Amino acid sequence: MKKFLVFLSSVFGILSSISPQPLPPDKIYGELFHEVQMKKIFPDGKTFVDCIPKKKPVDIVNDYLRLKADTLDLRKFVEENFDLPENPAQNYHSNPDEDVVTHINNLWKVLGRNPDIAVEGSSLLPLPNPYIVPGGRFREIYYWDSYFTMLGLKVSKEFEMMENMVKNFAYLIETYGHIPNGNRTYYLSRSQPPFFSLMVELLADVKGKSVYQKYLPVLEKEYEFWMNTGTQKPQIGSAANAVVRLEDKMFVNRNWDYNSAPRQESYKEDVETADQAIRNFLTVRLFKDAAQQKKATDEMRNKIYLHLRSGATSGIDFSSRWFADGENLTTVQTTNYVAVDLNCLLLNLERLLYRLYKENGKTAKAAVCQFRSLQRIRFLNTYSWNKSKGFYYDYDFINKERSDIKTLAALYPLFFKIASKEQAARIAAGIKKDFVKPGGVPTTLNNTGQQWDAPNGWAPLQWMTIKGLENYGYHNLAKDIADRWVRQNVKVYKKTGRLMEKYDVYDIDKEAGGGEYPSQDGFGWTNGVLLQLVSLYGFNIK
Repeated sequence: MKKFLVFLSSVFGILSSISPQPLPPDKIYGELFHEVQMKKIFPDGKTFVDCIPKKKPVDIVNDYLRLKADTLDLRKFVEENFDLPENPAQNYHSNPDEDVVTHINNLWKVLGRNPDIAVEGSSLLPLPNPYIVPGGRFREIYYWDSYFTMLGLKVSKEFEMMENMVKNFAYLIETYGHIPNGNRTYYLSRSQPPFFSLMVELLADVKGKSVYQKYLPVLEKEYEFWMNTGTQKPQIGSAANAVVRLEDKMFVNRNWDYNSAPRQESYKEDVETADQAIRNFLTVRLFKDAAQQKKATDEMRNKIYLHLRSGATSGIDFSSRWFADGENLTTVQTTNYVAVDLNCLLLNLERLLYRLYKENGKTAKAAVCQFRSLQRIRFLNTYSWNKSKGFYYDYDFINKERSDIKTLAALYPLFFKIASKEQAARIAAGIKKDFVKPGGVPTTLNNTGQQWDAPNGWAPLQWMTIKGLENYGYHNLAKDIADRWVRQNVKVYKKTGRLMEKYDVYDIDKEAGGGEYPSQDGFGWTNGVLLQLVSLYGFNIK
């Protein structure tokens, strides 16, 4: 724990030199925050952390501390002192006579946001340019969501909005040292899957190659964030922050959050998960005294919080992929894994930096990026690839073994053209045999009640799968998956007038479910991927 705190202090010292870190709601509102979240006065824990104070936060806190001894109506107190967050899309009603493409093109305006104005005590990190939000409870910009949203913006020829989105992410990197999970103070301790290099590539497709040089300094800063090891490099077989050093000295990455407290937006849920994990722990462990037990359980609680937060960093929150027993959230161990998808994304960033450095005559920097990208390929072929099963798996560097959970992360090496033809053939066969369902492909084959497990399918991973298969010539399989997914999207739209965050791909007559909150509509990345697939394959969706 002490070592972790040293790293935490080091990293946030670096970030603070870029810009003072604004405080998240738990630090601003203290006991009031804890009471509101633990008593669950709102069904969704994200509601309170998105509230906007009507007066100075210090005055609200003082009023609460003065009144709490009385019989305080906590819900009424919050409503009197805060403006509750709104979802403008709730008041939007689609025209049932519109086809889904027209619906999406109209929806961009509904999901669009103007440049923000700073409000003291608000968790929103103001952005200087317009942007698109996913929808529903997600009232802010989200990192990896935005790449898939931009795929649709490109089809809709919303090039100015695409550029504004990239400008906003560049602003976040320059201001805070990285792209947070979303533009909220409570997301500042973590990032999300690093798709910024792909956003730059997408923008360059429509704005020209000058885009690359413009954003090179920002791409460098993001890479520095992910490769930052704090005060010293990790020893072989260990990790520092998001960087893992494997036995043969290669540097790869894991998902990581720089905080080990409950997520503010899912506070009660995280506390309860940790409580249950500790109860389970105490049934199999004995301690010599209460002090020893407290120390062990405190350490375990902090680890659970860190694993939960790091699962959110991965974007796959949550899934059996991160569970020690493959079934229960209480066994979450996200930071143990060197993740296939994360390392493919960083490899893409290294390749782009290598190319740009070579163009600029920076041979030493180019050589470093080339060496590290080759290390990642070696990781994928040595640690991640299971030859007997013909699939890429996450690698548990703590227990020195591959995970046995099959996930669509295995398609990232195909998306980025890292896999060999033989590896691609094995993966394509596995996808066709095990993953293809009536409505598309699920993220995993395990049904645990978590939203990123079966029976749910998600737009971003449909795209990574379809494009990955197309890259290696598996056109018929890719088109078949796309057709199933598009039909499911359109079917639900015709029935409800809405496009959803996720879909049940096993039973196309059922809604998706699982996880900490109800399925949301809107929905940014679903819209983007749907437009791309319709454009790519020319589907008739009337």
